[in-house]
Amino acid sequence: MKPKSALVTGGSNGIGRAISAALLNAGWQVAVLDLAEPESSAEVLFIRGDAGNEADMKTAVERSVAQFGGLDGLVNNVGIGINKPVEALTLAEWNRVLSVNLTSVFLGTKYAAPHLRKNSGAMVNISSTRAFQSEADTEAYSASKGGVVALTHALAVSLGPDIRVNCISPGWIETDPSAAHSDTDRRQHPCGRVGVPDDIAEMAAYLLSENAGFITGQNFTIDGGMTKKMIYAE
Repeated sequence: MKPKSALVTGGSNGIGRAISAALLNAGWQVAVLDLAEPESSAEVLFIRGDAGNEADMKTAVERSVAQFGGLDGLVNNVGIGINKPVEALTLAEWNRVLSVNLTSVFLGTKYAAPHLRKNSGAMVNISSTRAFQSEADTEAYSASKGGVVALTHALAVSLGPDIRVNCISPGWIETDPSAAHSDTDRRQHPCGRVGVPDDIAEMAAYLLSENAGFITGQNFTIDGGMTKKMIYAE
């Protein structure tokens, strides 16, 4: 049987890189759309581009389909943040965050959906716990990630039953393995630790797999229980 194939946006670093690796380990063929080339690009089809740019996203889908003979999965992972007081945040900055974090999901879906439909494929969108709780000065990021959650269930209804669409909302994920965490950091998490990219990657790979065939329109919060824990000043 022909291996399954997926396109991962923002797949060169952090969570996206871990998702790409998890899919490769599961036998998938993987294309990565990113502005930066991954450290090891030999195993993936690297496509340089901006996921928030319509022409770049269209090209990424077309190149993935041409390379793999189709498309079975799409992971809308790319994300940026510009954190400023709302009075200082420019409209250009607001639009840039929404373009990369939210419009990219629309664009990826628009161009990948016809190919995913042919293969009864699946999509995974990466949101954030910031869709449900906030830190100060994160208006653009929080709004964009809240939009990803809402867009996920809308797409699941519109594209089903041919395409499943789910969402993951990571909490505190440490992308630098050398980072040291204080006891206070760890105590915020009932799991006793801060998350790592593989925690998200394993769920993404599962949701794209046939084992998740009865799951669509859902958001999965993966945060070590942090958003369920009452935290008091020490």
